[in-house]
Parts: sequence; structure tokens; C-alpha cells
Amino acid sequence: MILYELIDFDILRVIWWALLGVLLIGFALTDGFDMGVGALLPFVAKSDVERRVAINTVGPVWEGNQVWFILGGGAIFAAWPPLYAVSFSGFYLAMFLVLSALIVRAVAFKYRSSRDDARWRSTWDWMLFIGGAFPALLFGVAVGNVLLGVPFHLTQDLFPMYDGAFYTKFLGLLRPFALLAGVVSLSMLLMHGAAWLSLKAEGVVAQRARRIGTWAGLIAAGGYALGGLWLALGIDGYTIVGEVVRDGPSNPLYSEVARGGTWLDAYAARPWIAAAPLMGFAGIALAVLGLRAGREVSTLLWSKMAILGIISSVGLTMFPFILPSTVDPTSSLTVWDSSSSHQTLFVMLVMTVIFMPIILAYTAWVYKVLWGKVTEEQITGSGHGY
Repeated sequence: MILYELIDFDILRVIWWALLGVLLIGFALTDGFDMGVGALLPFVAKSDVERRVAINTVGPVWEGNQVWFILGGGAIFAAWPPLYAVSFSGFYLAMFLVLSALIVRAVAFKYRSSRDDARWRSTWDWMLFIGGAFPALLFGVAVGNVLLGVPFHLTQDLFPMYDGAFYTKFLGLLRPFALLAGVVSLSMLLMHGAAWLSLKAEGVVAQRARRIGTWAGLIAAGGYALGGLWLALGIDGYTIVGEVVRDGPSNPLYSEVARGGTWLDAYAARPWIAAAPLMGFAGIALAVLGLRAGREVSTLLWSKMAILGIISSVGLTMFPFILPSTVDPTSSLTVWDSSSSHQTLFVMLVMTVIFMPIILAYTAWVYKVLWGKVTEEQITGSGHGY
């Protein structure tokens, strides 16, 4: 027996669909509070010392948290090549803007305190705000567009085609439902950033973060509920017509896909997936209560549960679709026809089993070493930090 045949092709596809979700959720759980703190910076910190306290709560860990973003992009490239090709073809301007914001954020962390000049520091503080708020918003807009479907079609040789100029592709992403998803994403990460500041900061910075985070959580819950209602009443779902071939070649054109019903029909077919949105709502509610009560560790954990529930609800609702097409449903990408080869997925899984525990171990070690609050006394009494 060939080694990679130890695991069936269809099972490997589901495993890598789940692992992609794990990587994206891992990015949101870790770098999500970095982005949230950056987006909160102008509102929770008024003086230079207060801003340095907020920045230094994430300064030592933000680079390590970026690992999840890199792993997620690498997993899409290696495990789901058609998804990589189609998404980057249509979303490349939006992705360029997101990457630019993340790059600016990295530069701001390094340069912000290199000069003792108020204008200089204020400029980089606003760059940190942009580097936090802008990606948080656009990531949600991207998820909203995935649920709506994307206007692409595949040629017979599987070349992805989009209509219109590059700027119309970007403007076409800014549809009302997608913008609502962006608001949910931004407010969710603002709540997550506030929970982190409540844990890591003291004094007025933490107090302001709790107040703003409470409102952000309420907006996230309301937007999430409105999005679910919108999906149920105003957005068509997708279904595979006929027999589903789970271990066939990675060619979406071999399947017949039709639009009809709603995405929420999945809950009738698989009732157990309702656990995901329930976790989302419960996590938000408990995080908001924790922020109001001034609780710290538990509030961050509830915020993480909210993110886990909300993001996983999207993937579970859409399964087996990954990226549906509005102009040619047959071109839609699914778990069963958009993956790499059987052997490639197996080799990648072996590497993941080896290296993922190492990543988790050193991440846990870093957070253990850096445990504790950032205080104004530490900032003013030391020449180190951001």
C-alpha cells in the first residue's frame, strides 16, 4: 500500500478544510486583539504615557501572532490552489490594501518611540489605528462576499475570469451585506481588544477599554443577529445537484451546482451546527458582562469563544462550499473539487502534526513569560518598550 492511501482522499479534504478554519480562527484569536487594541488606541489613551501602556500590551507578542496569518495563507496556497487563484484574482486590490495596512502597522511599532516628538508619535499612533481597524473591517467584508458569492467563472482550462476593471472589482465588494459583515468583524475585534486591555492594562486605559468594549460587543451581537436574518430571508444559498463525488479530481466544472433556498437550510440537514452561532452569542454576552463587571481572564476567554463561534458558524453553514460563484454556479469551489492532490494533502498533514505542537508550545511559553500587567510606572521608569 502507498503510504498516503492510509487516509482516504475525501477524509483528507475535510481535515484540511477544518485545519484551514483552525488557522483562520487562530489568527483572529491572537492577532485579533492586536488589531483591536490598535483600533481602540485613539479612544482609550489620551496622553503619550497612556498610549505607550496600550501599545506595550501587544508590542511583545504581535509579531508572533502574525504566524497564524502566514500559516493560513500558506495553507490556502498549498492545500486549496483553486481557492488561492480565484480569491487573489478577484480580491487582489483589497488584499493589497490589507497587507499595506499590516505593513504600516509593523513599521509604526518599530518607529513610534524612536523620536521624542509629539507630532512624530501622533502620526505613528494613527498608523497603528489604521493598521488595526482597516484589516479588521476588510476581513469581515471578505467573509460577507464569500457568503454572497463572487462574480467569477472558470474557463475550460480552469482559468478564473472576472468582469470589469480592477477598481470595479474592489468597489463591487462593498455590498450592503458585506459591509454589515465588516461591521460585525470590526466590532467583534474591538471587543476582543478591549478584553485584552482589561487584562493587561491598569487605570483609565482599562476603564475606557471596558466601556467601549461593552458597546462594541452589543453592536457585534446585533449585527450578527441581523446578518443571520438577512441570510435567511434575502440571500440565496447554493446546493450541489445530483450525486456528490467526494474523492474525484479537483475540477469544479465536473459538478453541477444550483442556487436556491438559503444558507440556513444547512441547519435543518445538520442541526448540530447550531452550536456554533449559539457559542457566538453566548460568548459575546458573557464577554460584555465580564467587561462591565471588571473581570479579566474569564472575559478574554469568553471573547475568544465568541470569535470561535462566529467564524466557525460561517464555515459550517456553507459546507461543502468554499467560494461560490454568482455568474456561473457550476464554477463554485467546494471542499470536494478544489483541493491539492491526495499525496500533497497527506504530506502536509504529516508536517502539520509535527510542527503545529511546536508552534503552540512556544506560543504558550511566550505568553507565560510575558504574563502580567503593563503599568505607567514600568513605562516611565524604563527606557525600553514601544
